[in-house]
Amino acid sequence: MTLEIVILAAGQGSRMKSDLPKVLHTLAGKSLLEHVLHAADELKPSRIHIVIGHQAERVSTSIDTSQTKAEINWVLQHQQLGTGHAVAQALPGVDTSSNVLILAGDVPLIQSATLKPLCEPGSGINLLTAVLPDASGFGRILRDSATGAVTAIVEHKDADKQQRSIREINTGVMAASATYLEGWLSQVKNNNAQSEYYLPDIIALAVQAGKPVSAFAANDVLQVSGINSCSELATLERHYQRQLAENQMANGVSLADPGRIDIRGDLTTGRDCFIDINAVFEGEVTLGNRVKIGPNVLIRNSHIADDCLIEANSIVDSAYISAQCQIGPFARIRPDTRLHAGSKIGNFVEIKKSEIGQASKVNHLAYVGDSKLGRNVNIGAGVITCNYDGTNKHQTIIGDDAFVGSDCQLVAPVEIGAGATIGAGSTITRDAPAGKLSLSRSRQIEFDNWQRPVKGKAK
Repeated sequence: MTLEIVILAAGQGSRMKSDLPKVLHTLAGKSLLEHVLHAADELKPSRIHIVIGHQAERVSTSIDTSQTKAEINWVLQHQQLGTGHAVAQALPGVDTSSNVLILAGDVPLIQSATLKPLCEPGSGINLLTAVLPDASGFGRILRDSATGAVTAIVEHKDADKQQRSIREINTGVMAASATYLEGWLSQVKNNNAQSEYYLPDIIALAVQAGKPVSAFAANDVLQVSGINSCSELATLERHYQRQLAENQMANGVSLADPGRIDIRGDLTTGRDCFIDINAVFEGEVTLGNRVKIGPNVLIRNSHIADDCLIEANSIVDSAYISAQCQIGPFARIRPDTRLHAGSKIGNFVEIKKSEIGQASKVNHLAYVGDSKLGRNVNIGAGVITCNYDGTNKHQTIIGDDAFVGSDCQLVAPVEIGAGATIGAGSTITRDAPAGKLSLSRSRQIEFDNWQRPVKGKAK
């Protein structure tokens, strides 16, 4: 029997008080739905059916399914009439011989290992439950007092006082054959407080039909927790980030404070790395051996090689940083930048789409854009490459061992030859020859008998 999965992602999420569909809110840099889709795909189903409704096109176009191995089938639920109705919309696209696992698109921390036992074909329904200290708002699991067998699920709004005292709840995750689901869902009524077709009502129908309901308890309550508010999202974010921090420390990374790190993608680390407080990693980030990350650093989609130091309050975005480089503090490395071994980018320096040669230095208050620097180049304080003419970007090329003095403007396209020296305060508009001193300054003039203006008295 093949496995097919239905993910319910049609709801608006009104309690989020957001224009963004609930399943597109992010946790650790990925949407809630993408987390669920990843767990589902790990189970190797033949097809995954995603039921969408509220802002359906926005949801379907926002989710990257290119890495998903299973076939994806987007299912439109025109009217949101309940979870039972949502599953019914997907069933026409499901092979009748399949076993069907039903997931919620707003339960991001669910793990495939927890779901796997439910996917084993059975003669009834496999149900995932959890026991909560406070079950308010959740559907309660009703059991036979003599045998302990599951007999039904009652929603909180429809439960009486005694039923509301039950702490075992329905997580919304269940599995059954497509044939059984189709038959039971056709019998579900909407005579309840919400006037909706509840998926959990099929539990009682299965019991009536003499089919077993097998309950599997989730060990981690937060793993089956759904998101209904920004507060709940923040709680799961911190829980998940702590798990990621623990994984990093288990791999030998030293964290100044495991509670103050955010990994919003995939972080791969070498040996003996140190990460200070409030560091943020987005996308695909790789740290080599003995890399030190200062406080309040953001690194996005970048490779940082061995023995690099990223000082406080720096940003490295889509760049390749070779071994033994130093960046910051307060530096910004923009996309398509490559720093060669031993180069140094100092405080309040911005580098954009440039190559910085081995052992070259851009130490203070400089902007280098669309440039290629050779080896052992020194860029003084206040230097800028004027790479944009208002329409097009132009390149600056600086040869090996060149020295550019402070407060210079290099107006691209321009080339500074190897070993050239550019005197401080120069505006260079022509190529500077190798090995020579180039200057571009007006003569200094002194005025005798000059008096500084004095502010007049207020009238």
